[in-house]
Amino acid sequence: MKVILATPFYHQLRGNTITVQRIARGLNEADIETEVISITEQTNSIAVLKEADLIHGFNAYRFYQFMKTLSIPITKYTITLTGTDLNHDLTNPHRQHDVIACLKAALAVHVFDEKAKRRILEVLPALERKLFVIAQGTRSLSSKRSPKKTSDVFHFLLPAGIREVKNIPFAIESLQKLRQTHPEIRLTIVGPVIEKKEGELVKELIRDSEWVKYEGAIPHSEMEGVYSRADVVLNTSHSEGQSSAILEAMSYGLPVLVSKNKGNLSLVTHNKTGLVYEGVEQFITCALRLIEQESLRQILGQQAAEYVEKHHSATLEIAAILNMYAFSLNLLKKGDNSND
Repeated sequence: MKVILATPFYHQLRGNTITVQRIARGLNEADIETEVISITEQTNSIAVLKEADLIHGFNAYRFYQFMKTLSIPITKYTITLTGTDLNHDLTNPHRQHDVIACLKAALAVHVFDEKAKRRILEVLPALERKLFVIAQGTRSLSSKRSPKKTSDVFHFLLPAGIREVKNIPFAIESLQKLRQTHPEIRLTIVGPVIEKKEGELVKELIRDSEWVKYEGAIPHSEMEGVYSRADVVLNTSHSEGQSSAILEAMSYGLPVLVSKNKGNLSLVTHNKTGLVYEGVEQFITCALRLIEQESLRQILGQQAAEYVEKHHSATLEIAAILNMYAFSLNLLKKGDNSND
């Protein structure tokens, strides 16, 4: 069996890229042949897809735009809905039509959690029979974080591509306020510049800063070393699907402090597997608790790691995806892809 994984911006180090790489690796281990293509950077060079049993697209809107460029239509595909689909494109009057058209023609539709499923069914109730809820998986890191601090510096890590939705200036400005009483705070930002204007804004905010470091895009294979130097991992996004970085941090046993959005809430339970904030005052309150209470950091990190191991296994993720593929191939065999 061969599956083509078609994802946007594959050559940029984004969350979707990490997800696709993990799924491709898991499928290969299950003896499924895979080919990964980028549907945004290669559109001028791809007129016809190579032969495959299934196409697995990521990001409904962009996958639909890609399909329009092909000389031979795609009729056998599944689709994974991303945070951008759910939080922006599904309600964008200029994009909604294409997202819905993509979902209706898909053999199966994959979302990460039950809230996303309910969101889709509000718009397309007939989709229920081919809607699959499969939580993002993550592979356990080879080691776990040391439970004891060995430095007087307190290190926050923010792994995110630099674009407006990630709300990176909020982290910088909020932690700057905290430094008035806790000068030991440091912040490291890791990720590519995706939106030039936002990148310029962030770089201007940290110009000549002695406490904020922007390290740019770091190969995923080197991220374990980055996590090992962190005390707390942040996600300050306005909206999310499910953050691969937060999942990885949790699996590593790190406490996480995340903004209150649907994607983050699908991973983090406040005071149990991390801390969740809404607004600058809550952020500062939560950050102070983490700085001042080592026992809280240890408990949250341990509970986060246990939660990820139980609910976000990469092995279970691949098994569920293979089940979705089997369903899709059965529909193809029957010639039944209606939404009635």
